[in-house]
Amino acid sequence: MITVYCKNIDRYIEVEGGTTLLQIASALAPELGFEPICCRVNNKTEGLSYEIFKGKCIEFQDKTTGSGPRVYTRSLCMILYKAVSELIPDAQLSIAHSISHGYYCHLSTFDVVDEALALRIKQKMRDIVAADYPFERHEALTKDVIGIFEAQGLRSKVELLRTVREIYTTYYSLDGLCDSYYGALAPRSGMIDVFDIIPYKRGFLLMPFNPAEPATPALPVEQEKMYRAFTDYLEFNHIVGVSNVGELNEYVEHRRASELINVAEALHEKALARISDDITRRYAEGGARIVLISGPSSSGKTTTTKRLAIQLMTNLLKPQMISLDDYFVDRTATPRDETGDYDYESLYALDLKQFNADLTAILAGEEVALPTYNFETGTRQYRGNTLKLEPGSILLIEGIHGLNPELTAQIPEEMKYRVYVSALTTLNIDHHNWVPTTDNRLLRRIIRDHKYRGTTAEETIRRWPSVRRGEEKWIFPYQENADAMFNSSLLYELSVMKAYAEPILRSVPEDVPEYAEAYRLIKFLSYFLPVNINLLPSTSLLREFLGGSSFKY
Repeated sequence: MITVYCKNIDRYIEVEGGTTLLQIASALAPELGFEPICCRVNNKTEGLSYEIFKGKCIEFQDKTTGSGPRVYTRSLCMILYKAVSELIPDAQLSIAHSISHGYYCHLSTFDVVDEALALRIKQKMRDIVAADYPFERHEALTKDVIGIFEAQGLRSKVELLRTVREIYTTYYSLDGLCDSYYGALAPRSGMIDVFDIIPYKRGFLLMPFNPAEPATPALPVEQEKMYRAFTDYLEFNHIVGVSNVGELNEYVEHRRASELINVAEALHEKALARISDDITRRYAEGGARIVLISGPSSSGKTTTTKRLAIQLMTNLLKPQMISLDDYFVDRTATPRDETGDYDYESLYALDLKQFNADLTAILAGEEVALPTYNFETGTRQYRGNTLKLEPGSILLIEGIHGLNPELTAQIPEEMKYRVYVSALTTLNIDHHNWVPTTDNRLLRRIIRDHKYRGTTAEETIRRWPSVRRGEEKWIFPYQENADAMFNSSLLYELSVMKAYAEPILRSVPEDVPEYAEAYRLIKFLSYFLPVNINLLPSTSLLREFLGGSSFKY
């Protein structure tokens, strides 16, 4: 017999060697009080088919907690793939990216997915849920898995496996159909019973459950500008021939990484030039005296602001910059979140009264003393910095709340131009696995916090849920207010960040809850072949996080 500690019931239990997590969950069902979808085993997320052969610490999770939402979404994606393969065998399903509280999907053989087709797909998915098929986990030689995926026409998965070069590969089957995911799936299809399929643009949205009301599907929100920002980059990916990690790895294998870097950097420069031209036009018409640059954590707002300033100078304007961070209230007055931590994402962590007073005075032509926030002491200080607008001057204000109307409520609308910055990752792992934008930003933040703030990966990961809640409350609701959107993601960046992030992530101890996320990110990065940072120009936005930038921060 083997002794296992279950955190859910706070006691040890005895099991036989080879017992699965699902069998343990079934035996503990009366005490658990919920149906688990996955389990953390020694702080690593595992599917419930996992077998116990020695002492472990286990914690079962439902679809709403910990890793549960990711497991649910992956399982939902495989059900969608199964439904499409049965209804339209010749169509290639692509799950492109997250948007509008769902996941944007399209079918290769359809220019548009109408209501009738969406309804057929949804009904077929409900049939698969009702059949309650098991998600069966397999491990086989990679060459054999490649053969399976080739037979099913899963070209992007074949490309990935050929470049990663692992001997064995894990994959799943659902009623005879095979697929692969970079994490665990649910035990069976019957558990994935809340979802919706909604026609959207040329494809459709796959809507998982609503986190606030798990018994109902999430509802879409209008994100027209965000959609255009995504699709612009998808077209760019198509032109350069890099839409998934396998294709990116082929660039690296054939020593063409520098070519891809140069093109990706040029795309950034061109996008910033277009935004600069639009601002200059508005300025010449008598508006746009203030450019508000906003975006979520680690989106690259600071470098974007500095590079935009250069573009504005080429248009014969004189940019002057203010950081909203310098208007933080003293730490003792900072609001706290629901966990009791300081809520720096809150709009009310800023001194709105002083900020608007200074801004009004600056626009009136007065010279204003600017504060500097001391992050070590948690106090605002005045060190003799002043600002006065000259003829031809334009004010650039960078901070997460730039698009919130309350921030600049006292400033006339025609005086404002809003830019939203976010790392809208358009690279897919393969056709059924996307690269989450939040993972991209989290990795940037882990590296930056470790390098410049002395913060461990464990602490950054621990704080991330609070950061994300703040974004959902204070940033994302206002992103469609933007006059322009700048996608700060770079096709190649995860290949460069890999060498920096992996050792930092490996420093997270196994005995802390944050280890589960660190382990997941290490697994995620294992799909990317590394690219040397020396290939990056000194002006690259990525250097804001990795170092070596020609800009001063």
